Order: sequence, then C-alpha cells, then structure tokens
Amino acid sequence: MVMTYLLFVVGIFLLVKSAGWIVDSSSSIAKRLGVSSLVIGLTVVAFGTSLPELVVNLFAAGAGSGSISFGNIVGSNIANILLVLGITAIIGNIKIKSDTVWKEIPFALLAGFVLFALTWEKEFFTRNDGLVLLSLFVLFLYYIFMSTRKDKEKIGFVENVDGVGLRIGLKLVLGFVGIYFGGRFVVDGAIAIAGTLGLSEYLISATIIAVGTSLPELVVGIMAVLRKDVDLAVGNIVGSNIFNVFGVFGIIPFIGPIGIPSFVGFDIAIMFLTTLLLFVFMFLGKKGELSKTEGIVFVMFYILYIWFIIIRG
Repeated sequence: MVMTYLLFVVGIFLLVKSAGWIVDSSSSIAKRLGVSSLVIGLTVVAFGTSLPELVVNLFAAGAGSGSISFGNIVGSNIANILLVLGITAIIGNIKIKSDTVWKEIPFALLAGFVLFALTWEKEFFTRNDGLVLLSLFVLFLYYIFMSTRKDKEKIGFVENVDGVGLRIGLKLVLGFVGIYFGGRFVVDGAIAIAGTLGLSEYLISATIIAVGTSLPELVVGIMAVLRKDVDLAVGNIVGSNIFNVFGVFGIIPFIGPIGIPSFVGFDIAIMFLTTLLLFVFMFLGKKGELSKTEGIVFVMFYILYIWFIIIRG
C-alpha cells in the first residue's frame, strides 16, 4: 500500500513537470512553424494530454469493461469543462477567439450529440459506431489542416534547416512520455485506494479516474494561462474533448464490443450541456471571455455533479 501512495505522488509530479515541457516546447514549435498556439493546442497538446484516457480505455476495452470506458471518457470530458476550465478561469479571465466559439466548440457539441445518439437505447457500442466517430474525427483533422494552412499564410512560414530543433522535439517527446506514465501512476493508485472502499467501476472511473486523467489538461491549462498563452489552454481542453469522443471512442470498439451502462445517457447529456453552457457563457458579460465568476460557477456545477453520481452510486 505504501508503494501505491508513492507511485501516486510520483505520478502527480510527472504530470506537473511533463505538462510544463509540453507547453514550452509546443509554443516554440508554433512560433518556428508559423502555426498559432490554438492549432497546436487543438492537435499536438490535445492528443498528448488525452493519452491517459486512451491507455485506460484500451485496457478497459480489452477487459470488456464498458463501465470504465464510458465513465472515464464522459467523466473526463465533464471534468475538462467544469473543473479544468473553471479553475483556469478563476486564475485569470480567459479570452476565447471567435473561431473557437463558432467552430471548435460546436465540434465538441457535435461530439456529445453523436455519442448520445449512438448509445440511445442500445446494449453495446459496436465497430459500426466506432466508424461513425472515426469518420467525424477525420473531418475534424481536415478542419485543423485547413486552419494550419491559413495560419501559415497569415503569419508566414519559413522552414528552418534544423526543423523545429532537436532540443525542443526531445522535450516534447519526454513530456508525452511523462504524461503517459504520470497518468498511469495516478490512475492505478487511485483505483487501488478507491477499491478498498467497495465503489462501483463506473463511479470510480467517472470520478477518481476521470479527474486523474484530466490532470494533464488541468496542469497544461494553468501553466498556459500563467505564461499568457490562453489560446493553448483553450485549444487543449476543446481539442482533448473532441479527441476523447471521436478518437478514443472511435478506436476502442475495434478491441471488442463495449457494453453500454443503462444510466450513461444522463451523463452524456450532462457532458453535452456543460459544453453548451461554455458556448452560452461566451455571450454573457464580456463577449468572448470566460470570467472568474463563470469559472466559479463551473466548479460549483462540477461539485454538484460529483455529489449526484456518488449518491446515485
């Protein structure tokens, strides 16, 4: 048990340190390649910080545990909006670009709606469902590709002889490796600790594992805001949520059919509504900005959600 706690602490350290490396290196890459921080956040960083969710769900799918798969992804996406963006906004008001409001956030809304439709009154999540999500993921990647081209036209693009630099590239890779192992240590430790309390798999995955796998997004978001790189913070959260649904949920049915918990529809609806609330907040108060007050509202809603699912069991 001592080793479990030790790995848990080491995992948190790895998440914090690795997230700092990812923020620094990805910002440098954006400047060198003429790509905006928002695009980097929506792609490279979003993928890197979603690795814990991907790993957890691959193992869960292999074990045939639909409860862990759905609890982790849905719970993590809710935590990303309400907890991560909430805390990030409390630290400093977040100004969100128009493209994010009208393009990226609607993509996240689409992800929630499609997932709800694919799981409605069904017992299993199949490969056909996965193909639908992967097709939409390809569409999202195409949008990112087109955005990248526009960024290069606006900012200008000069390819250096040494590319993005060996040191920066190595730092980014080490950051991803640290995120992976940090996420694994935190999640494994949380499962072992919570398992002694006799909690259900879904409850553990929607709370402890979801928060654990959202720690990279939280740390990246906080550090990005402290470094005044708000685009990276927002792009990371929105991109991660889209990747979790279209990418992760698109892949795991090919490992094996996943059982759909009977009550997961409610949680998917909450995931959709939290994203919708983020969209609505863009037009309240100062337009295109997530304020500290709204951040507090997000965190309070998250506490209420956690209280509800604990009571529900």
